[in-house]
Amino acid sequence: MQIKQTLLYNWNFFRALRLILGVIITAQGIASKDWMFSIAGIYFTLMPLLNIGCCGTGTCYTKPIQNNNEHKEIAYEEVGK
Repeated sequence: MQIKQTLLYNWNFFRALRLILGVIITAQGIASKDWMFSIAGIYFTLMPLLNIGCCGTGTCYTKPIQNNNEHKEIAYEEVGK
């Protein structure tokens, strides 16, 4: 069930773009018989399919700083000419 959700939901433009580029890299690697290029293309194709990578699964998420609603008075000094 989890894999089905990962494959079918939460698609955006950049995830689709990464998938398209991964398929192009894989096809180019197969066409040129460059197996290292093909392996890299498969890797770049699997990343958007499985929604992995930095920030793809929320691993780079940081909590927002909570403001204590303390407003500090800022003192400004007038600078003469």
